[in-house]
Amino acid sequence: MKAMILAAGRGERLRPFTDHTPKPLLPVAGKPLIVWHIEALVAVGIHDIVINHAWLGGQIEAALGGGEAWGAHIVYSPEGEQALETGGGIYRALPLLGDAPFLVVNGDVWTDYDFSCLPLRLDGLAHLLLVTNPSHHATGDFFLVDDCVMDDSPDAREARLTFSGIGVYSPRLFANCEGGRFPLAPLLRRAMARRLVSGECYTGHWVDVGTPERRDEAERFLWQYS
Repeated sequence: MKAMILAAGRGERLRPFTDHTPKPLLPVAGKPLIVWHIEALVAVGIHDIVINHAWLGGQIEAALGGGEAWGAHIVYSPEGEQALETGGGIYRALPLLGDAPFLVVNGDVWTDYDFSCLPLRLDGLAHLLLVTNPSHHATGDFFLVDDCVMDDSPDAREARLTFSGIGVYSPRLFANCEGGRFPLAPLLRRAMARRLVSGECYTGHWVDVGTPERRDEAERFLWQYS
């Protein structure tokens, strides 16, 4: 399986730190955030990694190179100055990702989830890793009903869970798309309506490292346990 790390975001909530350093290169517990992902992927045998970038993307390529330092093979999908959003960014990188399902990881999250637990094959179009709702996103995103991710639940007692930013996608999810800037969520919701999105809930450690405060949270945990 190949993996893609999404690294094209501007990091507005982390300014001024991201004015001169792209968000994936911000240090967390002694190493750039994106390196935690690279190491975790390589540790489970995923060596072929695609990284998209936009804002200050040249710094990312200069820092990571071809990935040899971590036993990875990294290729890049540059998007220019204007990031293509998640859907458009993945679509642009499809020629680099191949015909099989591939893993996508948001570059601004940290987790101790074991990527080897994700499915290598899909019966549908996507498999999403959901997490319990953090305090800053208490209402969640999607329902998980019988291992199927849904935008609506027939059971009013069900609670929404938060999408972790980690998923496995079939290239067929993007079959009717055209190049350009577009979000991923509408594609997922259409697939959910056809019951073609499976999922699981992870209750371990996961942090959206999107603000200075949550970056500090991830750093405290990593210094203590890594």
